[in-house]
Amino acid sequence: MHRLANPARFLRIITPIHPWLAMATLALLGWGMYLAWFASPADYQQGETVRIMYIHVPAAWMALFVYTGMAVASFVFLVWKHPVADIFARGSAPIGMAFALITLMTGVIWGKPTWGAWWVWDARLTSMLILFFLYVGYVALAREAEHNEAMKKSCAVLAIVGFINIPIIKFSVEWWSTLHQPASVFRMDGPAIDDSMLKPLLVMALAFTAFYLTLAFCQVRIIVARSKLYRLRMMSL
Repeated sequence: MHRLANPARFLRIITPIHPWLAMATLALLGWGMYLAWFASPADYQQGETVRIMYIHVPAAWMALFVYTGMAVASFVFLVWKHPVADIFARGSAPIGMAFALITLMTGVIWGKPTWGAWWVWDARLTSMLILFFLYVGYVALAREAEHNEAMKKSCAVLAIVGFINIPIIKFSVEWWSTLHQPASVFRMDGPAIDDSMLKPLLVMALAFTAFYLTLAFCQVRIIVARSKLYRLRMMSL
């Protein structure tokens, strides 16, 4: 792990991987969209509206996954002073925020025909909205932390403290009586969803994961380049 603490070494490792990730993203997105829109059936209750699920659910998974990764990276940064961990956390935040926003917007579109309302103060929806605001707060704080070590630590603390919301989102349906449907994929007794819908859902989840990593590596490169440019400007003064 300490070998990856050097940003230049980390960039040398991810540079040859990056184009393959981008190509994998395009291939998986194309395959997933075909399965979601043409190969999978309409739901017997929700009809064609169910196809929103193939965007909504993977986006929700990624919003939770990205924030979890940010919290882990922030912990590594605080304990071991790992600079790449801090860069990766700050670079991931805008991407996770976008996933959270997509989750909320597609949920609103899905909620109207399903529940008869654009928004309800359901435990799952409310906790996801809180996650979005945590992302917004982190992104705003990270903008001020570019060249400020104290602010970087503040970002890390916010990510770690905010992680308490992740299990709340995950288990809110089980803990409280909510309108949101319970988990139907990751269950102890196996998925409660037909394979014709499960396959496109998992392919889209893989596509979103590849998309996230592609953008995250771009963010790392941008942050490292900005840091180098800042140091050169300081040296020239």
